[in-house]
Amino acid sequence: MTESSHLSYCPDLFRYQRRGSREVNVGGVGVGGGNPIRVQSMITADTLDTESCVAEVLELANAGCEIVRITAQTRKYAANLEHIRSGVRAAGCEVPLVADIHFKPDAALEAAKWVDKVRVNPGNYADKKKFEVREYSDVEYEEELDRIRLKFVPLVELCKEMGRAMRVGTNHGSLSDRIMNRYGDTPLGMVESALEFVRIARDLDYHNLIFSMKASNPKVMIEAYRLLIARLDEQGPDWNYPIHLGVTEAGDGEDGRIKSAIGIGSLLNDGIGDTIRVSLTEDPVHEIPVAQAIVENQNRDSGSCSLLEDTAATTAPSWDPFSYRRRASNVVEINGHELGGDKVFRVLTSRHKWEALAHKLDKLGDFQPEIIIEESGVRAIDPRDPAAIEEIDTLKIPALITVLDGIDMEVVPAFRLLASKMTAAHPILLKDTLRTHGETSRDFLDTLLTASRNIGSLLCDGIGDAIIIQGEDAPGQSLRISYNILQAAGARIFKTDYVACPSCGRTLFNLQTTTQKIREATGHLKGVRIAVMGCIVNGPGEMADADFGYVGGAPGKINLYVGREAVKFNIPEEEAVARLIGLISEHGKWVDPPVRETVEI
Repeated sequence: MTESSHLSYCPDLFRYQRRGSREVNVGGVGVGGGNPIRVQSMITADTLDTESCVAEVLELANAGCEIVRITAQTRKYAANLEHIRSGVRAAGCEVPLVADIHFKPDAALEAAKWVDKVRVNPGNYADKKKFEVREYSDVEYEEELDRIRLKFVPLVELCKEMGRAMRVGTNHGSLSDRIMNRYGDTPLGMVESALEFVRIARDLDYHNLIFSMKASNPKVMIEAYRLLIARLDEQGPDWNYPIHLGVTEAGDGEDGRIKSAIGIGSLLNDGIGDTIRVSLTEDPVHEIPVAQAIVENQNRDSGSCSLLEDTAATTAPSWDPFSYRRRASNVVEINGHELGGDKVFRVLTSRHKWEALAHKLDKLGDFQPEIIIEESGVRAIDPRDPAAIEEIDTLKIPALITVLDGIDMEVVPAFRLLASKMTAAHPILLKDTLRTHGETSRDFLDTLLTASRNIGSLLCDGIGDAIIIQGEDAPGQSLRISYNILQAAGARIFKTDYVACPSCGRTLFNLQTTTQKIREATGHLKGVRIAVMGCIVNGPGEMADADFGYVGGAPGKINLYVGREAVKFNIPEEEAVARLIGLISEHGKWVDPPVRETVEI
């Protein structure tokens, strides 16, 4: 355990308990307190196009979206929120509206007149990012905070006067130079950035606040939220503000859903989260059923864990929730595959599924089954059974272990308990569900979200050395889910990784079609991370997590990045994908795509 081990974000890591928070009213919709987890999204239309904005808001509300966000890049855009609001209300729709603010305090002041909530990003609300490296003395740091106070206080006072809510939403990759130089681009920096602004609000007795800590990397996002909750608890019981959850730039399709389920689902599993937004590079209306399914999935599985003792008092977790480190274990060899230790995370399947695929393994591409569970020698035990634990621990040779199917525990607490009770020598096989055959007939999205939440959460805790999908009966689909979860959790990279933001009114090109073009051209570059950003707001910062970036610089013009540094500017959009390939080649990361038969999954 590290020096952060004294921190606590959850009263019992082995039993579900929803975090208590105060209620914040957002245009008549209660967030936090005893309210259900609220689902929200963001429109993509130009904020100056009133008719299109109203239509999109109504479409989202009709789909079940409970809070709708609209970008307001400048005061001129913010002023048109008056007309959008009027159009929405004239249509008989009372869904709360939120203004998304970056860089422009005057836009926030205008927007607060017309919307129910204002979202500010502390990293760029009062700062111009120059990515400067410098040391701030304590006096200089305080001078910076005084400068921020002057810009932020008017918004707080206006929101307080008008009864508006505010989200203080930090994004990994868009932290101020001041925070970056003192804390780095870290979860701690994200938390401190938000706390600086909230302290100013509290000084003015303004408490209609919601926090968020969003990142495109689920591990970073999970750690940041956990650290935030621990820090809020340290501040005192009246710092119990509601939490907005989201994985930013999650992407599209199955990958976007998996990454969102890992980040959002793992935190909901620990009782954290009062409102969520699933950020997909798709039409926003497609985000709503996914978000609803994540909430329903969590509600179904919460609180059904049965333990024999007060685990919070008697069991110390074997992992540090605030700093990722893979659980130590010995290496074992099964069916010619090494697993455990620092070896590759392995994918298991059942004999039945293996036999169904045996005739076309050469057509499965990267989605290969590696070990048959019936031939693995895995030892399945109930982690609450001391005799079973002792029997395994007395073995002279390490064994692959897993949780017994059919026990009355949920997956995450069961495997956490197994990892904490067992000797570290034994590698662990993770399962998506412990339900026995015949209990798993759910629709595909629910199966996907369950597997992503359970296995992805444990992988981000550093627990597990191999995985098996039991909840999906289709052999090929179960393998695809396995590999995509490993990729999204950063456990086993087998294909190109994309960071793709959702569209909004700031977007300078068609994100969906452009992302697809880039995927088609670069999807064979294993281990290369490419960011596709519609505008500059999160561009430079999120580039820090990517090898290369494709960012909207102006209408019809693209800037290309290496890391967070822009290296090519104002490229015509029709040339930009080819120029991106050239840039990848310049840096020695391009290979020609392989010729292979179509994958049949």
